[in-house]
Amino acid sequence: MDGTELAGQILYTWLTLVFGLILLPSAFGVSLGISEIYMKILVKTLEWATLRIETGVAKQSALKNSASIGIIQRDESPMEKGLSGLRGRDFELSDVFYFSKKGLEAIVEDEVTQRFSSEELVSWNLLTRTNVNFQYVSPRLTAVWVLGVIVRYCVLLPLRLTLAFIGISLFVIGTTLVGQLPRNRLKNLLSELVHLTCCRICVRALSGTIHYHNRQYRPQKGGICVANHTSPIDVLILTTDGCYTMVGQVHGGLMGIIQRAMVKACPHVWFERSEMKDRHLVIKRLKEHIAHKKELPILIFPEGTCINNTSVMMFKKGSFEIGGTIHPVAIKYNPQFGDAFWNSSKYNIVSYLLRVMTSWAIVCDVWYMPPMTREEGEDAVQFANRVKSAIAVQGGLTELPWDGGLKRAKVKDAFKEEQQKNYSKMIVGNGSLKSELD
Repeated sequence: MDGTELAGQILYTWLTLVFGLILLPSAFGVSLGISEIYMKILVKTLEWATLRIETGVAKQSALKNSASIGIIQRDESPMEKGLSGLRGRDFELSDVFYFSKKGLEAIVEDEVTQRFSSEELVSWNLLTRTNVNFQYVSPRLTAVWVLGVIVRYCVLLPLRLTLAFIGISLFVIGTTLVGQLPRNRLKNLLSELVHLTCCRICVRALSGTIHYHNRQYRPQKGGICVANHTSPIDVLILTTDGCYTMVGQVHGGLMGIIQRAMVKACPHVWFERSEMKDRHLVIKRLKEHIAHKKELPILIFPEGTCINNTSVMMFKKGSFEIGGTIHPVAIKYNPQFGDAFWNSSKYNIVSYLLRVMTSWAIVCDVWYMPPMTREEGEDAVQFANRVKSAIAVQGGLTELPWDGGLKRAKVKDAFKEEQQKNYSKMIVGNGSLKSELD
């Protein structure tokens, strides 16, 4: 047997195993128990590694969770109280110290930019990219880490790339073929089948383990599904359990090919960059979609950008001006097995997917929540904040009022002017905001 025949035999055996043990079961939404066994072994290994690290570290307090414990102690009291001990009834130069203090706190550790970087772990998960705070390494731990590198890059990565290639190829081919059919019930059923099947295969390509809760509240047709946003794979996570109409910007490259194939089989709503800036046009097209109660629910991520799995930031009000029923969904990833957060300012989509595919697994919880509607006298902003609060509580996430657009843009002048107005009211009102608030 020459080298070509040997390579062909290896490839044939590899594809047969992938097709029989993973591809077919995932396409039908069943499991042979292989992933469960893998997760049990992984959990035991990480627990053992944690114990080894704790044994070698003198002070366990060094292992901290920066998402909940800051590096500085903040004074969260309002401006009026903060200045009360520094000033009299009129303007005094000593007021500068209060604003300088607040400025230094923001420079050292603000509560916005840290949401755009990966959250730190309480214990090391045997990935080199996360060992910044875990410097103790024993010979046994090093041996396990080396074995993990071999498993992740020599076994899991080729397997996941194979599954991803098959899943994406079937998706593009399937949606293109279904798109040739006339619009009827059969086309809708085949489109949903292609979406569900291929998304399940792609989730297996990430060794995804998803726990769905309260499935009786799954988004219904004619509604709007809103969820917190951590990663592009949020779409895969949700589409594995149901089909949605996607809303987003038109892309180029591979993503553009997938989008064009998707829209042939299902009425997804894609916008050009110039249209995305026209909020009224976007709202009009979405209203036209939900007017048909038999259409798939619209999936929207109101934050508009990816947040690092610790918080929920400001929801854009446009999604809540459309009308109709809102179906909130909370998504929370377990960072111990792999970091799902996409820091688009640091990694392009290919680098990000490579990092995800070389992680141990993607494990997350999805909570479907009771539908919500806009109450009488409630404007779009208030409704958006109420939905955001519900998602934050359900997912165990920190609720922040800040706009996720601060990830790339400068702070709006309106935020600065608000602080200036508050200070001016204190001066004009002789040191008190109470009369204004009344």
